[in-house]
Amino acid sequence: MASPAPSAKAPLEHPIPTIVATPPPPQKSSLLSSFASPVTSVYDRLSHWRTSLGLSNPGTTENLTKEVKTTHLTNFIFDGARADITKGLSMNPAFQVTHSFSLASQLSPASYNFGAVFANQNTFMQGGVDNEGNMNMRLNQGWTPGSTTKVATQLANSPGGHSMITLEHDYLGSDYSLNVKAMNPSPLDGSGIYVGSWLQSITKNLAIGTETLYQRPTPDMTEISTSYLAKYTGNAKDWIATAQLQPAGIVQATYWQRLSEKVEVAADLQVIATPTRRDALATVGAKYDLRMATFRAQLDSSGKVSALLEQRFAPTFAFLVAGEIDHFKNAAKVGVGIMIESSSLTPEEMGMPPQQQ
Repeated sequence: MASPAPSAKAPLEHPIPTIVATPPPPQKSSLLSSFASPVTSVYDRLSHWRTSLGLSNPGTTENLTKEVKTTHLTNFIFDGARADITKGLSMNPAFQVTHSFSLASQLSPASYNFGAVFANQNTFMQGGVDNEGNMNMRLNQGWTPGSTTKVATQLANSPGGHSMITLEHDYLGSDYSLNVKAMNPSPLDGSGIYVGSWLQSITKNLAIGTETLYQRPTPDMTEISTSYLAKYTGNAKDWIATAQLQPAGIVQATYWQRLSEKVEVAADLQVIATPTRRDALATVGAKYDLRMATFRAQLDSSGKVSALLEQRFAPTFAFLVAGEIDHFKNAAKVGVGIMIESSSLTPEEMGMPPQQQ
């Protein structure tokens, strides 16, 4: 009798798992993490501490005395006759052109300047050319709400004129601001003027900073100087005091206060205490904003009394009168001017309600 055929071997119900050896983590990354962990922890603690203080941005060093400059007459006074005619061509983006005329000035000859301005949400461009062929241009490009690059050029047509280019970048942090600037930089020999500034809020009212100036007119000449800055703002932000200590014993202190919604006052003191010169100049001024006019008055310790009235008879027409008397030199100058604004846009394009026929 034949023996039965051997049966096939039944498969195992629970197969033996295959064990794969996992390589150990690299030791280099663990060493780096262990070394950086204390540094990261300290940085996180400092960041949380700065955030808990509730500090605000102190503004840029360029605008450290902005309120005083807008109150005083230094950037607004003029003499002779002046006319500015502006025409708006677009609202979004903003685009306008300006014709400026100046005559009978004691400080400069008669001149004409044509300018144009283009601006949108992130870009600002301004350019102009005068009757002698001198051109100027300014470009501000905002990359983020706190990062802006600025370029300014001035091209002189005459051989004795001074042409220059300025490259600048502003960075505004939560409680600090940084600025770097280069004037006429040369990549070949490194000549030029370089400026770096930093302004940091220490408390909700006080901010301090430094500004370093590096000059290299020629490859063989180098000069470095550092200025120290301080800014104190009132709790209601209705008054601001600043101080600047510059090299060689030059000190500048300013004070600005808003007395009401329409009245602002400002004072400026500059002291020069060097081995070869000792001098001081004090300036006080006030600005009154009326319903259809702005009046500025100023008095300084050199004997100059000046005033400027900007009267608007209509939203598109303004009349200016400026005067200055120098009591020590027994001299005086007067300026008159007009500003006219026109637009080729319809009321609907300007965002105004349509006029009834």
